[in-house]
Amino acid sequence: MIVQWSDVTASVVRLSTAHVARVAATRTDVAVADFRFEGMAPVSAAMARAWAGLSAFLDTQAAAAGETLAHPLIRASLAEHVATTALAVFPNTTMTAGYVPGPRRVEPAVVRRAVAHIEAHAAEPITLAQIAQVCGVGPRGLQAAFARHLGVSPTTHLRRVRLDRAHRDLVDADPTGGASVAAIARRWGWGNPGRFAEAYRRAYGRPPSHTLRA
Repeated sequence: MIVQWSDVTASVVRLSTAHVARVAATRTDVAVADFRFEGMAPVSAAMARAWAGLSAFLDTQAAAAGETLAHPLIRASLAEHVATTALAVFPNTTMTAGYVPGPRRVEPAVVRRAVAHIEAHAAEPITLAQIAQVCGVGPRGLQAAFARHLGVSPTTHLRRVRLDRAHRDLVDADPTGGASVAAIARRWGWGNPGRFAEAYRRAYGRPPSHTLRA
């Protein structure tokens, strides 16, 4: 069979199946070694649109990001987002897994250890699976424990810590020396300045630019 193409514009999203498997293992009891995709067609028209929208977003980021995608925290966040979306869009073994029992109870001391690890490594591209491994529990168990004891997920807590670190940098920065809101936001994993400004305003009651100029 011969296929000819002309005037075609296409984008390709490449990601490691091993990475998707690790993300899947944090959300289900499907082991990394047992994970596989079972088809290339999206499970529904809505999911096909979601994947197309993600592809368009990644194209935009790649075309206009400048230094943004060079930052490891932002790359890690995007990779996590792509993997999570792929798990919802394409048929895979997490969709056909049987009943998943609830996670075992995790003691508050484990949550405190996880919080300390997040505080110490917030500037690094750490993942939920890595935090759970350090604490000697499973990702689902750690998520349940955070929800029970802190009312948020580990990743939400990590994002709050990074926002606080960005706030400290804005307070300490000298705008006359070339410091900028965008650069500080990127340093702490925020690739979109608008979203950073929105999150900052909700947390601190004013735009980050006001803090930088204060």
